[in-house]
Amino acid sequence: MNASFSSVSAKLTTSIDGPVATLAINNPAKRNAVDLGMWQALPGILSSLDQDERVRVIILRGAGTESFASGADIAEFETVRADAEGGRAYEAINEAAFWAVAHCAKPVIAMIRGFCLGGGFGLALSCDLRIASENATFGIPAARLGIGYPPGAMKLITATVGAPAAKDLFYTARRIGADEAQRLGVVQRVVPDDSLEKAVLALAHDIAKNAPLTIRAAKAAIDAAMGIGHPNIDPVALADQCFDSADAVEGRTAFLEKRQPVFTGH
Repeated sequence: MNASFSSVSAKLTTSIDGPVATLAINNPAKRNAVDLGMWQALPGILSSLDQDERVRVIILRGAGTESFASGADIAEFETVRADAEGGRAYEAINEAAFWAVAHCAKPVIAMIRGFCLGGGFGLALSCDLRIASENATFGIPAARLGIGYPPGAMKLITATVGAPAAKDLFYTARRIGADEAQRLGVVQRVVPDDSLEKAVLALAHDIAKNAPLTIRAAKAAIDAAMGIGHPNIDPVALADQCFDSADAVEGRTAFLEKRQPVFTGH
């Protein structure tokens, strides 16, 4: 089969409100399943938001109220993933989307409601932080579908939950609720369903008030420590950049003047 794919997806929507951008997975007819075109489109969208100087924090969510993302679109498996060649090509596109989220210089928060399964779980684990509603359900059903996961995706999952938990989730293909997900470190906070958007927006704005260069340097250093850092990003250089920045002067001045700092990212 031909393993070269090219398409553009209209099932991903973005909006910007002040310093916070929202990227929504918008395929409600299939519980926000992610199809090939959506996987292909994600890196370009993330890159655009990363380069937009208005944006300091990105929220990744599922459109509607039923699902964050129910996984890859299984309807495509018999065509684009029907054999090893197609599977490898598909997984390369899939993995590129995960790394585009993980290597975004700006913090990415997953807002998780309802189903967060398979590739959707992978996307959530590629984010920096995850806030879930009480009705969220997580799982990786690969072992029930007979499909393999690429090493890069496994690395991101293992960096978050650790090897034993990753093996448990993959070997059993079981689903877990929000409380167990929090115990495993999958999510940082569980809130009532009707409080989810408020909680995520509050967190995003709290982060957006802080020094962008410091956050970028911290993210790079933490990711490097976990073994998932960008190969071309030097955390030491980013830390040095903070000390030489106008924001460092503003932070010190605001502290001495007992006022809230106003950071510009420069």
